[in-house]
Amino acid sequence: MSILSMPAPPPDRSVAYGAHADQLYDVRRPTGTPRDATVVVVHGGFWRPSYDRTHAGAQSEALAAHGFHVATIEYRRIPGDWPAMAADVLSSVGAVQDDPALPDRLVLLGHSAGGQLVTWASYQPEVRVVGVVSLAGCVDLHLTRDLGLGDGAAAALLGSAPEKVWRAADPALLGPPRTRVRLVHGAADDRVPVEVSESYQAAVGGGVPLQVLAGCGHFELIDPRSAYFPPTVAAVDAVLT
Repeated sequence: MSILSMPAPPPDRSVAYGAHADQLYDVRRPTGTPRDATVVVVHGGFWRPSYDRTHAGAQSEALAAHGFHVATIEYRRIPGDWPAMAADVLSSVGAVQDDPALPDRLVLLGHSAGGQLVTWASYQPEVRVVGVVSLAGCVDLHLTRDLGLGDGAAAALLGSAPEKVWRAADPALLGPPRTRVRLVHGAADDRVPVEVSESYQAAVGGGVPLQVLAGCGHFELIDPRSAYFPPTVAAVDAVLT
């Protein structure tokens, strides 16, 4: 069974951070030995409405089994409306920051397009997080566009936006990170090739660790059944220590 259709137990609660149906986050309490940290999971799907947080349920449940408090966010995915998506990511992270039932130490964890979103969010001054983990992330947005990944997903996201908007949305052009960032990428990823993470790493000065996993494809990083899932948990631990 693909991770995209793998069922997961329902969350402990869901919290709205806005009026739109996609403006909410799911909370899972630790089922393993509790840790004083909240992992904010941001799903991928090339920023398109056909993919939602459902496919991150098993990943989120597994993180809770490792003792993390988990907040899995949803956000509006409207082709061509980057401002709405960006606003939702910031609002949801802010709501998790202010949630009194969740630990204040936040790690942003994003896969694929979610990797771009969490890395971008960490540069915004209102976001207060301990660190960021990008899993097979589209962290160089211009390269994602130039390679035509996801059938032109980056171009569909930003449309005909002026270059200054592209630059402001592209983590690779925002300079050295404000917090700890770790990159994990599969060497055999045929959806978002590892050169995208390598390009971000080079653009920000090379001080960001990149773990390249031999034989690993795109979805194994979020699949708890995979031998490549433990490195994602280890990356979260690494930014917390």
